Amino acid sequence: MAKAMTKSQIVAGVAEATEITKKQAVLVLETLAGLAYKNAKNGFTVPGLGKLVLVNRKARMGRNPATGETIKIKAKRVVKFRVAKACKDAILG
Repeated sequence: MAKAMTKSQIVAGVAEATEITKKQAVLVLETLAGLAYKNAKNGFTVPGLGKLVLVNRKARMGRNPATGETIKIKAKRVVKFRVAKACKDAILG
């Protein structure tokens, strides 16, 4: 199985495809990540790729796999990424 792309490989690919320097490509990716972090609570969409959403999980009962003991898991907020239909179709065919 092929390895996941590194940040350097992604930067090089973006720079080559858009005909900008690698420094500019790094800035674009860092800016996109920064915007996603700031706006995730309102939902942040990357067109054609997916959407970051904040989800409230309810408290629930779980099990400690080491001991088999039943434990209570507290309610919490988590960040999820919902993959866009266009992305699923392009990858899965």
